[in-house]
Amino acid sequence: MKKFIPQDGRREDRRGRPWSDQRRAFNGILWILRTGAPWQDLPERYGAYQTVHRRFQHWRKQGVIEAVLQGLARDLHKRGGLDLSECFVDGSFSAARPGGFKVGKTKRGKGCKIMAIGDAHGLPIAIHTETAAPAEVKLVEATLSKLLVPEKPLRIIADKAYDSDPLREQLLEEEILLIAPHRRGRTKPSFNDGRWLRRYRKRWKIERLFAWLHNFRRLVVRWEYHAENYLAFLQLGCAIILLRHL
Repeated sequence: MKKFIPQDGRREDRRGRPWSDQRRAFNGILWILRTGAPWQDLPERYGAYQTVHRRFQHWRKQGVIEAVLQGLARDLHKRGGLDLSECFVDGSFSAARPGGFKVGKTKRGKGCKIMAIGDAHGLPIAIHTETAAPAEVKLVEATLSKLLVPEKPLRIIADKAYDSDPLREQLLEEEILLIAPHRRGRTKPSFNDGRWLRRYRKRWKIERLFAWLHNFRRLVVRWEYHAENYLAFLQLGCAIILLRHL
């Protein structure tokens, strides 16, 4: 973790105050993630909330949080802890404060969509956020572009909302097999017969991944005005999940 987090934030001319303790600030960010409390309620033991919030913004803009998540995923993959032979994709809705960026209207109100891909164990290998308006089937390619490891899944299992011939053909070009039950009323059958669909029984693993993420109270409702800040909290949640399985 230390190799990803910069240790000295002072200017090159050495003017200004040195940064406060990095560990304390990082623990403060994790407290916000876990409790879902406003920044103003941050306990004093973590330092001034303005400082911790500023550090969070800085690390997000510098790509530090994303680098931490990617580093953990690749390390776990090298250890054999990730299995990409059979992966799962799904989306989840998160209500959002009005007026934020990338917030869309749905029947459930305004919010954003969280797209995730889990490996055969249900561990996160890709995370993506988008406005809640687009259908999930249209967000699969964008989610695949956020893979944390260089290797692509061999098979992706999804529910019937992802039953789309164009999506199947698109994934086959990348040598990825999509396994999803047929939509009601489909006239042209796909090649996913009963043998392939037996794998659909394991789809509960992606539901469990979202349950793990929602244990972090900050992720249940998107309070962040900027979608990038909410994504950074999601990435931190995924990093903690991967750490538990190292």
